[in-house]
Amino acid sequence: MDGALSPRRPLLRLVAWRLAALPVLVAAVTLLMFVLAQSAPFDPVLALLGERALTMDGPTLEEMRARYEDAGQLGRWLEWWGQVLTGDLGASTSQRAPVATVLAQRLPWTLGLMAAALALAVATGLALGAFLGTRPGSLADRVLGPGLLALQAAPPFWLGLVAVWLVAVRWGLLPTGGATTPGADGVAVGDVLRHAVLPVGVLALSQLPWFALVVRDATRDALAGPAVRGAWARGVPERRVLLAHAVRPALLPLVTVVGVRVPELVTGAVLVEAVFSWPGVAAATVESALRLDFALLAALTVVTTVLVVLGNLAADVVYRLVDPRVGAADG
Repeated sequence: MDGALSPRRPLLRLVAWRLAALPVLVAAVTLLMFVLAQSAPFDPVLALLGERALTMDGPTLEEMRARYEDAGQLGRWLEWWGQVLTGDLGASTSQRAPVATVLAQRLPWTLGLMAAALALAVATGLALGAFLGTRPGSLADRVLGPGLLALQAAPPFWLGLVAVWLVAVRWGLLPTGGATTPGADGVAVGDVLRHAVLPVGVLALSQLPWFALVVRDATRDALAGPAVRGAWARGVPERRVLLAHAVRPALLPLVTVVGVRVPELVTGAVLVEAVFSWPGVAAATVESALRLDFALLAALTVVTTVLVVLGNLAADVVYRLVDPRVGAADG
């Protein structure tokens, strides 16, 4: 039994260590956020009060500014965490609702968008990269290779605007934005899926080049390696050689790139949701930043930090599952 559990110990230790370090990282990020907010060129009291500041007189605002300065950055940070740990995330001045309600309503839309886009980008990138990597110098390689590099340089918001103009406006095939049809009774799955095609496709397209190119290059390197030459010499069938000895080694760099791209996926979701009016937390991030909604910004910062850490942890776990030799030396 010990022998069966032994290979899992480094993996379990990695997961336990990352999860234990997550609260410390989140605390450090939020402390930095409070320090930056103090240095930002806006009135923190007006930002916290929002439109309520319009109903207060000058002396009251000055008194609140004095109390705000007396509390200090560390005191305000500790006070905010005291409220958060009791379940009080504050009220969003930009969304006119409790922050917890905003997150409960919007977070599933963002997670669904990101998960669908990531799955589509990884599957397409693996297939396309393997296709190009096993056909070096072909017409498809010469055309699609530079095309992927050009796509890599295109920002997600530009891809979104082109998709809206071409697919939704010019061809009229799909809605221009939103998650449901205006005036519809309730939320229908088919209607949501139809509205999700463009945002999911654009977000996946913005991540596709990194996955396809790394698989293509890794497959090419594997084709020139001794394992493939040995398989050719033993008369192994071509399909088996390509899948087992050329494409399979490309999975490890692919997993690495997926982990690295998680923060970019979150950033891309912000831009895509803004272009397509997708009702997720990423769109709320832009609005809260523009309207100085500090309570919602703070909560979104925590959510983003947790998503990035968990995404990287998932990539590391998959990496070690694909190649158990990684981390085995940790004991």
